[in-house]
Amino acid sequence: MNLDFERKLTIPMLTKRQYPLTPELEKTVRQRKAELRALIERKTDRLLVIVGPCSADSERSVMDYVLRLRGLQERVKDRLFLAPRIFTNKPRSAGEGYMGLLHQPDPGEQPDLFHGIIAVRQLHLRVVRETGFVCADELLYPENHRYLDDLLGYVTVGARSVENQQHRLTASGLEIPVGMKNPLSGDLESMLNAIFSAQQPHSFIYRGWAVHSQGNPLAHAVLRGGSAPNYRYEDLLKLTRLYTEAALRCPAVIVDANHANSGKDPFRQREVIFDVLESCRRDAEINRLVRGFMVESYIEDGAQPVGGGVYGKSVTDPCLGWDKTERLLLELAEKAP
Repeated sequence: MNLDFERKLTIPMLTKRQYPLTPELEKTVRQRKAELRALIERKTDRLLVIVGPCSADSERSVMDYVLRLRGLQERVKDRLFLAPRIFTNKPRSAGEGYMGLLHQPDPGEQPDLFHGIIAVRQLHLRVVRETGFVCADELLYPENHRYLDDLLGYVTVGARSVENQQHRLTASGLEIPVGMKNPLSGDLESMLNAIFSAQQPHSFIYRGWAVHSQGNPLAHAVLRGGSAPNYRYEDLLKLTRLYTEAALRCPAVIVDANHANSGKDPFRQREVIFDVLESCRRDAEINRLVRGFMVESYIEDGAQPVGGGVYGKSVTDPCLGWDKTERLLLELAEKAP
């Protein structure tokens, strides 16, 4: 193999011992996870909003953002359940660009996976401790989930990973909601196959062990668009039909308001969300299916190159700034069905 082995990395058990979840925080995580499960199972009428930066690039600015979100949660708690989007791994279509906090704890420095593992756990732990939030992250590297499995309340399997066998098998062994995104093509049938697979029991190899999963009934769809947007009434109607035909457990969809649905224009996210709400009012089946939204948001509007120097501004995809995000979520809480 043409690999340069730098160092053996710490195992999850040791990282958890070094940065432990206290019994008090464990109780907070357990309660918040139960609320997330109830949302996906539609045991509550509140909508789930997974909201935060395209990629977590700085503990300081991410914590600033999440603390603002904590105050907003109190104002919308009767209608919305907010889950901070703290995506610490960033998939790159062409393999270039910032790859997230795990790879580069400091975006301006060289990759440092040893300290990246610690930085990721510290950030998620700090969010729980200081805000009571339980966050969402992306299941980009299935074997890394063990570093955070006691902290996370929600994970996504991204568009580039959803057709991968190991992602589907790992998702089948998780006890939290897993949002399976449609692939970059936008194909809904492939996404439904991934959900079906994740909901079934499997036997497979995981971290050098032969393991057996029970299946995850909380695996569900995330529409993020593909070659064209796929959040409109006709798309949601088609997804409702596909769910029925596949007889999947716990039918649910989260609509990603950015990415291909907005044409990567973060200022169009409001348009996407309220178009979906109109479809919910128009059709009771769609209304039962839609469980919430994913919004890319940070402190400042837009994006900048790595090292751009603007505090709280995305170094990957453009995001909606805080003031606009606050107005959007207050309006959503007011107008949600």
